[in-house]
Amino acid sequence: MYKKILSVLGAVVLATVPTSAGSEDVIQGDYVEARTAEVFAGGCIMGSEAETAGRHAVMAWRVTGGAHEGVVLDGLSVVAAVVGDRNLGIEEIGGVPPTRVKSTILVDERASFAQQEALVSLAHSLSQGLTQNILEVTAVPISFERTQDEFSVVAADVKLIVSTEMVHDPDCGAMQWFHPLSDGTEVQVGVTKSQVYSGAALGAKWQQADKKSAFFGTFTY
Repeated sequence: MYKKILSVLGAVVLATVPTSAGSEDVIQGDYVEARTAEVFAGGCIMGSEAETAGRHAVMAWRVTGGAHEGVVLDGLSVVAAVVGDRNLGIEEIGGVPPTRVKSTILVDERASFAQQEALVSLAHSLSQGLTQNILEVTAVPISFERTQDEFSVVAADVKLIVSTEMVHDPDCGAMQWFHPLSDGTEVQVGVTKSQVYSGAALGAKWQQADKKSAFFGTFTY
């Protein structure tokens, strides 16, 4: 049974974020995300998805080295599941950005309480405002694996497999429509082999397979 952290943790962490503006901490690691709309597609597919899909996403960071707000986070992971009232990236293609976005944060259960606070703060700092409204913070076992062929993340109600190999027909006119939802990334477009969120916190559940709806790579902050 995993341990739940009081929801006020999110509020406390967010309230302390501005005080770290002068921090010289540098942190880096692996990053992967998947959405429920393709990020690399032809115009006809994007036209059909832009207003009806892409409201859900999973973002996952694994720290390979460094500290955030003075707290060392080497080897720890944090995952955010996010749902909005419209496509999370639609502003990039000229639409109105979502105004109601909810999130839940999963932090590595191996982390101390101070590290859990720092992980929540890190996710908030990097997620471009998508984790302003955190409904739940939970400490869980997190498996974050990276190989040459795929990224795999398992964290309680979140399961994500992203292939690093993307093949597309150049005759279809496909292009990249969106950028990552996380700041500080150096990424490539990947294929979501499987994306599942089955939790209750967000009032929405989703699953997806075999879509060009993912990014994978690294982050530095």
